[in-house]
Amino acid sequence: MNLKFTKMHGLGNDFVVIDCITQSIAFDRADSLDREKIRFIADRRFGIGCDQVLLIESPRSAATDFYYRIFNADGGEVQQCGNGARCLARFVFDNNLTNKDKIRVETISGVIELEIGDDGLVTVNMGEPHFNPKDLPMLADKIQESYILEVNAQQLEIGAVSMGNPHAVMIVDKIDNAPVETTGKALATHPVFPQGVNAGFMEIINRHHMKLRVFERGVGETLACGTGACAAVAIARSRNIVDSQVKVDLKGGCLSIHWDGGQAPVLMTGPAQFVFKGSIQL
Repeated sequence: MNLKFTKMHGLGNDFVVIDCITQSIAFDRADSLDREKIRFIADRRFGIGCDQVLLIESPRSAATDFYYRIFNADGGEVQQCGNGARCLARFVFDNNLTNKDKIRVETISGVIELEIGDDGLVTVNMGEPHFNPKDLPMLADKIQESYILEVNAQQLEIGAVSMGNPHAVMIVDKIDNAPVETTGKALATHPVFPQGVNAGFMEIINRHHMKLRVFERGVGETLACGTGACAAVAIARSRNIVDSQVKVDLKGGCLSIHWDGGQAPVLMTGPAQFVFKGSIQL
């Protein structure tokens, strides 16, 4: 199988984008992509290399413009990816798959809205955050502002929220010293999260500014995590330690996150960059 692809990134969170509309490609079809091929594509030594592989498909509903699937580097399919969504918007617009500046895209976790601004930045309406443990899922009896978990023989205080995918976020004093590789890895596979969780470490600078690092399940620490930024702001805002508009500094750059609280949607704005196009024989 000869596969055409586009390499893109959002603040260094990098993707192999596969157009399944103009070429006959599908996941879990015998003659097409499977988990093993996804892992090969994502491999940075033997394949193309990326954090996630994104599949853009024709819509499955008349109310949407595209269907969007996300696969981590380990081949596992996940529900949502904010940086990937911005890259998807740029891809379909730049490749003339749509002439709309605002599109509706369906994922396995629901529908998101994407809008390309005149400045080239993409705003994603990520929907409302869900704090109910069953929405992550998380093995807890009720919604709590914070949860105490034992991780690596330490008691950690975390906030938990779903932004279409699960996030556990903790506050740290200094982001540069955060134990992302050790604690993040252990938290990502903690048994209280049956499907795993993305582990976030946030340093609050002031009510309009935070720094963030994220260990993503099935990937490791990435240079940026869009849903992680949304989750961190949602958790911090629910505790009234930040305001509605927050600049989030990640290793790969900055995202602007807006959330008015309650059932209002979280809005994420940031860049999406083309890197190169190519083809690979699988």
